[in-house]
Amino acid sequence: MSRIYLSPPHLGVAEEAMVIEAFRSNWLAPLGPHVDAFEQELSTYVGTPHAVALSSGTAALHLALESLGVGEGDSVWVSTLTFAASVFPIHYVRATPVFVDADAESWNMNPALVCEALDEAGRRNALPRAIVLVHLYGQCADIAPIAKACQRHGVLLIEDAAEALGATYEGRMAGSFGDAGFFSFNGNKIITTSGGGMLVTPHAHVASQARLLASQAREAVQHYEHRHIGYNYRLSNVLAGIGRGQLQQLEARVTSRRAVFERYRACLGDLPGVSFMPEATFGRGGMRSTRWLTTLTIDAARFGATRTEICEALMASDIEARPVWKPMHQQPIFAGCRKIGGDVSDLLFATGLCLPSGSSLTTEQQDRVIAVVRSCARESNAAA
Repeated sequence: MSRIYLSPPHLGVAEEAMVIEAFRSNWLAPLGPHVDAFEQELSTYVGTPHAVALSSGTAALHLALESLGVGEGDSVWVSTLTFAASVFPIHYVRATPVFVDADAESWNMNPALVCEALDEAGRRNALPRAIVLVHLYGQCADIAPIAKACQRHGVLLIEDAAEALGATYEGRMAGSFGDAGFFSFNGNKIITTSGGGMLVTPHAHVASQARLLASQAREAVQHYEHRHIGYNYRLSNVLAGIGRGQLQQLEARVTSRRAVFERYRACLGDLPGVSFMPEATFGRGGMRSTRWLTTLTIDAARFGATRTEICEALMASDIEARPVWKPMHQQPIFAGCRKIGGDVSDLLFATGLCLPSGSSLTTEQQDRVIAVVRSCARESNAAA
C-alpha cells in the first residue's frame, strides 16, 4: 500500500499550461507577467487593494513587520498555538514576542484575553506595537473584538492567514481585516506554488515598501543603489504560474477538504473521547473554515489510547499524522517570554491530533485512516 500523506500538493492541468508558457517565453526569473497576474487575482479574491508575491509566508510576515515600522524595543503579541514561523520574524526585526493563549471555541487567540490585556497595558502605557493574529488550521479567529481593541489603542493588526486562504469571517476573507495579512503557498497548504507566500494590505505605502525590500532594496535608478537593507524575497514567474492555476481551483479544494472532515466526523465521532475542532460561529455574516487539516482531540481515559499512541499506530501503517502545534511558550527557544492567559493551548497540544486531509484523499485512503484510529480504541468503544 502506498503512503498516505498529511496534506500533499494537488495539481491540475491549468498549472502545467502556465508553467509551459513561462518556459516558452523564457520568463523564468523573479517577476514577470505571471507574478503580476497572480498578485492581481489573489488581491481580487481576498478583497484587498494590494498584494505582493513573495518567496514564503515567513518572508511576508517579516516584510509586513518592517514595512509597518515594527522594530527594536517593540512588543508584538502573537498566538501561542501556532507554527514557529509566526514568531521568528518578530525576532528578525528585534522586537519581543508575547504569547497569547487560545480559546476552546476556535483554538485561536482568545479575544477576551486580548481585549482585557490591551486595556490593562494601556493603563500602564505599555501597549504592544502590533498583534499577529493567527488563523489556525483553516479557521478564522474572532477578528472583530480584537480589531476593535487594536484600533482603540492604536495597535497594528497583522493577520497570519498562512493556513486559512479561503476561510471567511462575517462574509469577508481571512487576511482582509488588518493593516496587513499574509498567506503561505508551501507544498502542504490548500493551494501551493511549491514554496511561496503573499502579503496583502490596504495600505499602498506598505505594499510599496515591501516590494522595495523584497527586491534587495534596489532603488529605481539605472545603476545599483541601495538606501535600505534589502532581501531576496520575490516569487519567481514560474512559481507564480503554478499559483495562478491553483487559485482557479481554490473553491473546489475547500469543498473537498470540508467533505473529508465531515466523513471523518461521521465515521469517528461516535467514539468516546473523540472531539473534533469546532467550527466557530463568530459574527453575524457567517463563518467558513476551510478545514485545511482535520484536527481532533483525544480523551485517553475515555478512548482507551493516547494521542501519541494513535499517531504511532498511523505511522506504523505508513500514514502521516501529527500532533497539534506545540505552543510557542513551551518551545525552548522562547523560554522566558511572557505569556498571557491560561492552559487551553497546553491541553490542545497534549490531546490534539491532525489526520490526513488532502483534497486528493480518496475514499479508500480515508477508510485506511479511519480503520487504524478505530483499532486504537478500546474494543467496546470501537464496536460501538
